[in-house]
Amino acid sequence: MDGTPPAFHLDRGSGAGNNSWIVNLEGGGWCNNVRACQFRRGSRRGSSDLMEKEIPFTGIMGNSPADNPDFYNWNRVKIRYCDGASFAGEGHDEANGFYFRGQRIWDATMRHLFSIGMASADQVLLTGCSAGGLASILHCDEFRAFFPPGTKVKCLADAGLFLDAADISGGRFLRSYYSDIVAMQSVAPNLPPTCTNRLDATSCFFPQNVIDGIKTPIFLLNSAYDAWQIQESLAPNSADTNGSWRACKLNRSACNASQMKFLQDFRDQMVASVRGFSGSENNGLFINSCFAHCQSELPNTWNNAPGGSPAIQNKGIAKSFGDWYFDRAEVKAIDCPYPCDGTCRHII
Repeated sequence: MDGTPPAFHLDRGSGAGNNSWIVNLEGGGWCNNVRACQFRRGSRRGSSDLMEKEIPFTGIMGNSPADNPDFYNWNRVKIRYCDGASFAGEGHDEANGFYFRGQRIWDATMRHLFSIGMASADQVLLTGCSAGGLASILHCDEFRAFFPPGTKVKCLADAGLFLDAADISGGRFLRSYYSDIVAMQSVAPNLPPTCTNRLDATSCFFPQNVIDGIKTPIFLLNSAYDAWQIQESLAPNSADTNGSWRACKLNRSACNASQMKFLQDFRDQMVASVRGFSGSENNGLFINSCFAHCQSELPNTWNNAPGGSPAIQNKGIAKSFGDWYFDRAEVKAIDCPYPCDGTCRHII
C-alpha cells in the first residue's frame, strides 16, 4: 500500500510433490477509510519493507508427513497480503499516498510463479484464510483460467464465508464496512461478473452471493459460530453500546439464552447460504460448530490425531479436505447447531 513491491514466501516441493503447488493468499482484515489505511500502510499489512523475511509454514502449509500427509511435499507459496481489499483493490490515492494494487499483485505474482515452475504443475490448490479465504473465493475461477484443461485445479476458502447478516442492533455493520472498502479501493471491476451482472458491487464482495456462480471446484471450511464475525460483525462495539455482549462474544459459556438464540439464528443463515452451493457434486464443505476463525493453517486443528482436529462423522478437517481434493470421497458435512459440545452431526 506504500508503493513497495509485493512479496511471497516459497518452500519448494520434493519427490512426488515436485509438480504440485499450493498458493496461499494471506489474510488479515481490510481497511475502509483513510485512518485505517494509514495505520495499515505503516505495518507488514501495507509495506513489504516491514514484512518478516521468513515465516513458519504450519497446518496445510507444513512440511511434516505426519501432520500434513497429503500436501507436505508440495511446492508451498504464501502471497503476502498488502492491499486491504482481499487482493481485489485497484487505484491510487495520491493525496494520501495509498497504492491499492491487490488485483495487480495477484496477476503479477501468478505470472511470476509460472515463470519459476508452476507452469508445469499437474495439480494445484488455491487457498487462504479469513480475508485470504474471501480472496480465494473471488479469484478461484481466475486461478483455474491460468492453467491448461488437464491440470487438476481446486480451491479452499477457510473462514472466508462472511455473511451479510443483521447485527445485534438490527443494522448491517459489515455491509456498511464492505461498501466503504469497495468504494475506496475501486474493487467493483475486479469482482466476479457472474455476480456483478445481477447485483451491486458491495453484495458481490459477500461470498454468499458469489459461491453459486463459481465453476471451479471449491471447498468451504468454516465455523458456523465464526469467532471474528461474532466479535466484529454481529456484535461490534458500535452496536453493543451498553456492553451486554462483551463477555458472550469472547466466551460462549457467558452467553445467556437470548444471545445463544441470536447466534444459532446466525448459524442457520450460514447453513442456508450454502444450500445451493452444496448441490454441486464438485464442491465440498466442512462447517463445524466451534467458536473459531481459521482452521487450515493451525497445527491443532489441521491434523489427524485422535482428539485433535474438530471432527464430523469421526473425520477431521485434514482428512475430510484430502478426501475431497483427491476424489477419495465426497465431503459435504455440517456439524450440529450447538457450539462444540453437541453430539448431533448432519451430512447434506
